[in-house]
Amino acid sequence: MRNDQWLNLRMEQIWSMLFPEVDKLNNVVVSFKGKWKTKYGHIKRVGRNTEIAINGLFKEPCIPEYIIDLTIAHELVHYWHGFNSPHERKYKHPHAGGIVTRELNKRGFGHMAKLEKTFVRRQWPSIYRFLTKKPY
Repeated sequence: MRNDQWLNLRMEQIWSMLFPEVDKLNNVVVSFKGKWKTKYGHIKRVGRNTEIAINGLFKEPCIPEYIIDLTIAHELVHYWHGFNSPHERKYKHPHAGGIVTRELNKRGFGHMAKLEKTFVRRQWPSIYRFLTKKPY
């Protein structure tokens, strides 16, 4: 069952296996939030903590796990680059020059990123309509 506990375990696994050199400098909490059409997740500071929010629609089993994994990894890259984390900011803008994509590719997420592009074009609009009962 996909819930916040499952999501935190997923984040810890991805972090330890694929981001081992990234120190956790504060409490990082990941949870399902919102039901967004065009946003998969975000990262923000809440006091001394960092919160990673993953689209609440992704709880549903019709969403491939690689979409969730890729979203978590994307937000961890932002954390490491100092966006909404205690790490020193490495870049002026969070997506400057394709830095997130390059980092994800370097860490083995390139194939997932290609699958995600296909998912967004071919599957997400109908899944979104089904889950929200709203037109895309």
